[in-house]
Amino acid sequence: MGRAALLVLADGRFPAGGHAHSGGAEEAVKAGRITGAASLEAFCRGRLHTAGLVGASLAAAAAAGADPAALDAAADARTPSPALRVAARRLGRQLMRAARATWPSAELDAVAREFPKGAHQPVVLGLAARAAGLGAEDAAYCAVYESVSGPATAVVRLLSLDPFEATGVLARLAPELDRVVDRAVSAGRAVPAEGVDALPAASAPLLEIGAEVHAAWPVRLFAS
Repeated sequence: MGRAALLVLADGRFPAGGHAHSGGAEEAVKAGRITGAASLEAFCRGRLHTAGLVGASLAAAAAAGADPAALDAAADARTPSPALRVAARRLGRQLMRAARATWPSAELDAVAREFPKGAHQPVVLGLAARAAGLGAEDAAYCAVYESVSGPATAVVRLLSLDPFEATGVLARLAPELDRVVDRAVSAGRAVPAEGVDALPAASAPLLEIGAEVHAAWPVRLFAS
């Protein structure tokens, strides 16, 4: 299958459920940590080098053929927040549904049976990329882009931020996305020889704390 499948998988209109999640941006807006384009850029940069790097590494490893169950356990260990673990599995379940309908695969079917409540989203993303004929680098690019585009899109809704400014934030971060992908792919490809300890465990305590605060809100625009 050609690499154009990457466009389908990375398209924001792919029915994977990401539109319902803000990547922590909703709580950050309410707390006053995101007030405009500059603070959005800082938030996205921090998310990229922590949660984005970890997610991209997991996706790259899954796309390269590492054991999904081991990767899922590694994702759990790298996600201290119960709220974020629940969100990751919900997103994984929805992505699995979309991927199985789009790129039918015995491997996807097997993982869906093993994790009926959903595997972690980055792991499923890597498996979806693999089913689509894509490689570890492609999966990592999808993961890092999602890690920043989700918050950027959410802040357009939350603050009525000019969409041109939000897109400018993503463009300025593009060189850093490339560097994070390189790190993620190297780590993901090391898993067969070194095990899941080769994967990064970059910490983002404020995202974890914010997720727990957000989960307790009685009214939310986004699920996470």
